[in-house]
Amino acid sequence: MNFTRKIALAALTVTIASTPLWAQSGAPYTVLETGKGYARLQDAVNAIGDGRGTVQMASGRFRDCAVQEAGDVTFTAAVPGQSVLEGEACEDKAALVLRGRSTHVEGMVFAGQRSGAGNGAGIRAERGNISVSQSWFRDSQQGILSADDSNGTITVDKSTFTRLGTCEFSAGCAHSIYVGGFGALTVTRSRFEIGRGGHYLKSRAARVAVLASSFDDSAGKWTNYMIDLPAGAKGRIAGNWFVQGQHKENYSAFIAVGAESHTNSSAGLVIEGNDARLVPGLDRDTVWVADWSGDALSIGANTLGAHLKRFEKR
Repeated sequence: MNFTRKIALAALTVTIASTPLWAQSGAPYTVLETGKGYARLQDAVNAIGDGRGTVQMASGRFRDCAVQEAGDVTFTAAVPGQSVLEGEACEDKAALVLRGRSTHVEGMVFAGQRSGAGNGAGIRAERGNISVSQSWFRDSQQGILSADDSNGTITVDKSTFTRLGTCEFSAGCAHSIYVGGFGALTVTRSRFEIGRGGHYLKSRAARVAVLASSFDDSAGKWTNYMIDLPAGAKGRIAGNWFVQGQHKENYSAFIAVGAESHTNSSAGLVIEGNDARLVPGLDRDTVWVADWSGDALSIGANTLGAHLKRFEKR
């Protein structure tokens, strides 16, 4: 073999090795453990089945969705932020309907999900331990919505929720995040912005942690509470930044505890180290923490702007 041909073959080998698996297979979804590509997201998930595997999604916009019935599945973008599941909701619920043992979602974008019930979501969490990181939920009726799984956990980190929520349907409001009766919800280093109705974060989980996140309602419309714990919860809300905007459906409080029931104890719920204020130029009175639970909350030092009452029992 002459020298020129050797160089050409070497260059071809490097090119193939550096080409994403989906481009090699010609399919947008690749199960990394096997290297096999799939044209449909559901087929990739079914290939993992009750086992453990990773579905890597190509860059691009895909009108697709999938239901995870079992196993331990990771959904990841080939390039973070460039893999978009748009406009499709499996079971009239969400782009990803999750009821396996565990799920991790990383680097994905979810956009434009709608359902006939008014709660179409990027992710419907129905069972298991579910974690989401570095993902963006936008322009849907809801970002993340869960069913009830008292043994399950939901963790969200470094993710953004934009132009979500609606109260236009008779079944009730949709929210940026709405967690039902899961065992625990943790949200860290995430951003909520430009809500379009409902609450930014609503959770019935028995334990919550909302840490180092931002709730920017300055461009919101017809929104309600920043954080709503309607059944009460133990845990910690700390190190967050909040600004309440002008165009509210309900501006009576930033954080609401136990407004609908006393299913969970809120005794010792820590709320400290947060910064909260009204958008500049807004002149109206509101409440930082409104409590219906009657439990002894632990409200520490928070930086509150003008017109904010620290606490109100209701």
